[in-house]
Amino acid sequence: MRFINSFLSVCLFFTFLISCNSDKKENASETKDATGTVAKVTAAQKKTIVFFGNSLTAGYGLDDPSLAFSGLIQKKIDSLGLAYKVVNAGVSGETTSGGNSRIDWLLKQPLDIFVLELGGNDGLRGIPVSETKKNLQAILDKVKAKYPDAQLVLAGMQIPPNMGKQYANEFKAVYKELADKNNIKLIPFLLEGVGGESKLNQADGIHPTAEGHRILADNVWKIIEELL
Repeated sequence: MRFINSFLSVCLFFTFLISCNSDKKENASETKDATGTVAKVTAAQKKTIVFFGNSLTAGYGLDDPSLAFSGLIQKKIDSLGLAYKVVNAGVSGETTSGGNSRIDWLLKQPLDIFVLELGGNDGLRGIPVSETKKNLQAILDKVKAKYPDAQLVLAGMQIPPNMGKQYANEFKAVYKELADKNNIKLIPFLLEGVGGESKLNQADGIHPTAEGHRILADNVWKIIEELL
């Protein structure tokens, strides 16, 4: 009887080990290092890319938010076996002022790459360019202060000349000025190839369709690829 109990104990022990190994496999995913070597990484080991923006980042109007450009970037990363997870921190209607108020809460979680996509709603509302610039700089400063080793990327935006040509030109120039000042990567114009193209935008003429978001994802990928 003692032998049988010992035998059962050994069997249970090995069953436990097999179960643990199985759990570890389920919580891990394949990734590749710089040499192309395949390795296993857990979710906790993955680096974080945060897309901080407005309705463009959030994927307003899409049936599935994962069809927004940020979600498509995650799919691209996964297909290449890179150890990064994407956080979609987009809020529809967000202005740079709102973003500056919200960023402190977001920075409670670690990040490795920060993509700032804000300002479009400022332009549509005619908010002074100086105010937009001040808020964008404040957001960048907070990220750098909290995570000095993080890579920062600024998504450039342009607006129609409804508010006047001078305002539109000054608004457009803000993004390059900030990118140069902070020595960070710049996506020249997030909506390049999509803005003004009716077939690539929803009925409101502002928010991209799923097809439009695929172009946005390409615009973003060209800039962030070398950071991964």
